[in-house]
Amino acid sequence: MDYKTLVQQGALVVDVRSAQEFAAGHIPGSINIPLDQINAKADMLLKKGKPVITCCRSGSRSGMAEGMLRSAGIDAYNGGSWESLKQKI
Repeated sequence: MDYKTLVQQGALVVDVRSAQEFAAGHIPGSINIPLDQINAKADMLLKKGKPVITCCRSGSRSGMAEGMLRSAGIDAYNGGSWESLKQKI
């Protein structure tokens, strides 16, 4: 997956870690929506009409978030750990 191109085309990077984890370090410009809030925020993301790249600490929570967002009709991709995704974009 070419995450760099997706981001250049306007994809949103959504970090699904806790607010505390996000505060300790994150990808500049990313949005923090903890995993337990993803379903509640799916409509807001869908209205933006852009692909979403999820990330977290290891790739596990972002994988779950990707599935939830895809179920809501969003073009979602699991970017894995935020640190490795940061290097790809």
